Amino acid sequence: MNQPLAYVHPEAKLAHNVVVEPFAMISKDVEIGEGSWIGPHVTIMEGARIGKNCKIFPGAVISAVPQDLKFKGEYTTTEIGDNTTIRECVTVNRGTVDKYKTAIGSNCLLMAYVHVAHDCIIGDNVILANGVQLAGHITIEDFVFIGGTSAVHQFVRLGRHSMVAGGSLVRKDVPPFVKAAREPISFAGVNSIGLRRRGFNNEKIAEIQDIYRYIYLKGLNNSDALNKIELEMEATAERDEVLNFVRNSERGIIRTGNVKVEDF
Repeated sequence: MNQPLAYVHPEAKLAHNVVVEPFAMISKDVEIGEGSWIGPHVTIMEGARIGKNCKIFPGAVISAVPQDLKFKGEYTTTEIGDNTTIRECVTVNRGTVDKYKTAIGSNCLLMAYVHVAHDCIIGDNVILANGVQLAGHITIEDFVFIGGTSAVHQFVRLGRHSMVAGGSLVRKDVPPFVKAAREPISFAGVNSIGLRRRGFNNEKIAEIQDIYRYIYLKGLNNSDALNKIELEMEATAERDEVLNFVRNSERGIIRTGNVKVEDF
């Protein structure tokens, strides 16, 4: 249902029950899935691929060209999964030749004034609180939470189920299952509350805590810590996920913080 004061390009592809409110503008080469709501004063530019049952609130700009001087007008897209909510004045830029897309998964919440730059890949069930700013080429895996007004450096990666405190400057990779806080940002314990909410039992959380004792509390360098984990701990999906994440980190992982006993 399109309001008469909205503009929808005739080449845009909208499912029959998409609602477009007054003063929204939808360009050509846009696809929007059924049940989605496009609020007033939303701008959706070329290359947007928006899933089912999404909600995009006033002032958001989706799929604008990247703020990258290397961009030469190549064909790229912005992909947004099903059931994702994008609040007021969020900006999401489309990709460049690096990945040719910017992608946001399903069941995500991007609160007001979030910026997602070119070539970011965001997983499912991610929450970015108000004012989070993502530079280009960032990877955020499933079930990550980033607190308000945090800024993330380009090429940083955040592992699954990690949590970043509000107001953080994230310059290094954040491994899976951990909390990151303080300045400079550092390890602040395992995200045990979040893990319990998502069905991890006490034994599995204890295993993850043991993994991070090797990495952050035993005074080992990363190589020695990973070797000891591999030799001394039983192989599990979570153990191997942490090992692979740290070994493949290009920017290096966050430093050891002043971890309290209760964090474990």
